[in-house]
Amino acid sequence: MFKLIHKIYNLYFSKEKALARRIYQLLGFVPAKLSLFKLAFYHKSSHNQNANSLRNNERLEFLGDAMLSAIVAEYLYLKYPESDEGFMTKMRSKIVKRDSLNTIGAKMGLDELLEQYNDTKISQSMLGNAFEALAGAIYFELGYQKGKKLIINKILRQYLDIHDLETYDDNYKSQLLEWSQKHSKAIEFRTVSKYKLQKRDRFKIAVIVDGKKYGVADDFNKKSAEQHAAQSTLKILGLAKERPASPKTGGPNSTSSRSRMKW
Repeated sequence: MFKLIHKIYNLYFSKEKALARRIYQLLGFVPAKLSLFKLAFYHKSSHNQNANSLRNNERLEFLGDAMLSAIVAEYLYLKYPESDEGFMTKMRSKIVKRDSLNTIGAKMGLDELLEQYNDTKISQSMLGNAFEALAGAIYFELGYQKGKKLIINKILRQYLDIHDLETYDDNYKSQLLEWSQKHSKAIEFRTVSKYKLQKRDRFKIAVIVDGKKYGVADDFNKKSAEQHAAQSTLKILGLAKERPASPKTGGPNSTSSRSRMKW
């Protein structure tokens, strides 16, 4: 009863009722712990007074990261009963990697909420961070089991194409390293510079092949910068693989032969 009163208050009377209504549109429920959902959109670059992580979404992001990893691992275990650990590890990595989370955050429109609660330019990586923090808030609101169902049904099924992920290799750094080993090429991922942007560290990475510079990329995450630089290098070298068209849903052949459950 007390929780229901909180939800009604948040939806109709709270000064953050617009946020409560936006969460309802996104996730299908009105949160009782609305302050946690607001905190999910407070990025450290805007709210770093005294380096206090209680004033930004880092702790929720930590929790959400762990929750998403567990949910995806369990889901893949059930979905692919005949697949080995290596395949499931690669699939989990594709789903929970930074670029995928950034894409989900963008498709959900989390940039609008970030803009509302932060006074800095919104970057792609902030979208993924906010999504992880949102997952953490969902855990506190609903618990693991209900939160798991909601994240799978309302988010992952809506914003990810798992059949596309099955067949497409998006580990560009690994592809480039395999090519270099096969053709006896010397590869170096060189940190050209590290600088501050919107109060955050940003990395510029260059790929050096046999002493010659090829792809260059910037990102707030060093590993992501390396992946983007590797992708650019593969394109320059004419080695980039085209992403396959996603299979149509609904037909008898719409799912992979590996699959036993719908995403």
